[in-house]
Amino acid sequence: MTKKRTVICSFIAITSGIVAGFAGWQITMHFRSQHCQNQILGVKELCNVTVIPGAMWQGSIAGLWTGTILGAFVGGLVTRHKYH
Repeated sequence: MTKKRTVICSFIAITSGIVAGFAGWQITMHFRSQHCQNQILGVKELCNVTVIPGAMWQGSIAGLWTGTILGAFVGGLVTRHKYH
């Protein structure tokens, strides 16, 4: 039962981390690209091009860590033994 529990917890943690990493990237990119909205047309695209790599890195790493930790916690709660 221990190996099965480990596999389930790991799967939940990894899946949660990937989903949260993608969501973190999207959220960070949205907030950072709002800084570029007041620029003129050519500068706006250039601003967005410079914002995207940092947003991808920061948002995805933060989301990955947070999602993995929370996913492992939830996976542990789901697979715990219930004593009567």
